[in-house]
Amino acid sequence: MKAPQWDKEVDVLVVGAGAGGMAAAITAHFHGSSVLLVEKTDRIGGSTAISGGAVWAPLNSQSAAVGHPDTFENAWTYMRNTVGDAAPEAMQRAFLNSSAEAVDFLEKNTEVKLAARKYSPDYYPDREGAAFGGRSLDPVMFDGRLLGEHFRELRDPLPEFMVLGGMMITMTDANHLLAVTRSFTSWKEGMKLVLRFFGDRLRGYHRGTRLVLGNALAARLFKTVLDRRIEYWLGAPLKSLITEEGSVMGAEIERDGRVQRIRAKRGVVVATGGFPWSPEMRGRLYPQPTGPWSMSPQGNAGEGIEIARAAGASMGSGYFSPAFWAPVSILEKPDGSYVRYPHLVWDRAKPGLMAVNAAGKRFVNESTSYHEFVIGMYRSHQTVPTLPAFLICDSDFMERWGLGLALPGGRPREHLVRAGYLYRASSLDELAARLGVDAKGLGESAERFNRHARAGEDAEFGKGSTAYNRYLGDAGHKPNECLGPLQKGPFYAVKVYAGDIGTACGIRCNENAQALDTDGRPIPGLYAAGNDMQSVMGGQYPAPGITLGPALTFGWIAGRHVAQNTTHSQAELETA
Repeated sequence: MKAPQWDKEVDVLVVGAGAGGMAAAITAHFHGSSVLLVEKTDRIGGSTAISGGAVWAPLNSQSAAVGHPDTFENAWTYMRNTVGDAAPEAMQRAFLNSSAEAVDFLEKNTEVKLAARKYSPDYYPDREGAAFGGRSLDPVMFDGRLLGEHFRELRDPLPEFMVLGGMMITMTDANHLLAVTRSFTSWKEGMKLVLRFFGDRLRGYHRGTRLVLGNALAARLFKTVLDRRIEYWLGAPLKSLITEEGSVMGAEIERDGRVQRIRAKRGVVVATGGFPWSPEMRGRLYPQPTGPWSMSPQGNAGEGIEIARAAGASMGSGYFSPAFWAPVSILEKPDGSYVRYPHLVWDRAKPGLMAVNAAGKRFVNESTSYHEFVIGMYRSHQTVPTLPAFLICDSDFMERWGLGLALPGGRPREHLVRAGYLYRASSLDELAARLGVDAKGLGESAERFNRHARAGEDAEFGKGSTAYNRYLGDAGHKPNECLGPLQKGPFYAVKVYAGDIGTACGIRCNENAQALDTDGRPIPGLYAAGNDMQSVMGGQYPAPGITLGPALTFGWIAGRHVAQNTTHSQAELETA
């Protein structure tokens, strides 16, 4: 048999430059493998770069130091009480057994630096095994100037999560900026941020170089790729996997308009970000109705999963949900493009916001997790139109907190009203007419909502009833951090749709991140990580960081395992 012609040979080929892909590439390189990292788009970072950046890693070495010592039994109990049987038990155990070790490896051998949260409740704090801090970690701020000329190759954050046209901020930063006229401490912190940002712009940077959240994590991984001189190609999509007798031997990668055959002597890791922008896969696997409402980069269109399936990989099953949900409001711009805003942790839990369906009725605890909120939308939609749903507030709320793209503090918002994104009316009856919802139902809902606010207890849906709810509320508002009245006009509303922040169903894998065929056997030479892998959470959302935690963990597992894979090289020796 004639030997195949290869354009390039490496030990390991990694497809996709998000957290999972870069973790795999760095780990494989650390263990002595030559690595090529290829990325479909022209930017490094994938979904990670535009995310909140939290990493859920139970049992990590920082937990006790921040006051939350953890045990495997507690973490396992919580996993079983949230994920249950929505994901294979062996995969859940593999994650819990390895997440802390993966984080320690990255902390010791890469630029990745994470800080455990002193207080950050798991999303179901009333379930046995839940923790109130320590398990979720945040990326430490990174100086983008350290990337040098490669800074422009890092994917920019979402513009909606920057201020002044390019300055990244955390929730703590946002609270300081909102209080600059009321607190000297906040004024000092706010001035530091602003002066740093304008200094960056004067030096010619296209945005601020003080990187936080997921952009900092992506930058830290990218800096490690650069420091270790791992070869990477941008604008290089995966076209196919090359197989021989059931083993993956390499891949076809398009670069500069030419398809190149890359030999991967130890294996290929597929980590292309899932399928949220594949209309076909979304239509087949998502509940209906669905639409182009994802917050993921539009390059995440499912090719990695489909190409892996063509090579024999099977899809996971038994999941609770096919995606990780978030309510998303959408602004159509004059040029026909769209701006999507995910209502994650800023506005929904604050006192004075109410969510209703087309009947004007509340249908969910507004301060629940973004994932549960959308599940509530779909549940309500079975009997009452709830897609879209409506977030409603009064003028006091708007000036204090803002609503989606409408910023607080008297900032301009007329353009959002004219564009049909923000609805405004002098009364709730008028607002109901503008939204097309039942006015009587809305009025009755607001009346009950206001009674709950005065009492400090939401007897209908429990807004503000858990530690997680109150964590995202207004700590200075009493008697309930999440409950406030709707009473002062004008009243405002935005429509929210069933958006997502990534997919949860993907390639079925074993504990080594090896892709499995339809009979449950590992496919030699094929691995998956990130959202291309069937989620170890099974489409449940136990805590902040449950996408990036597994992405880093199974990226590390895949990189370590593929670096030790000698199957292909041994076969070549025997053939020779």
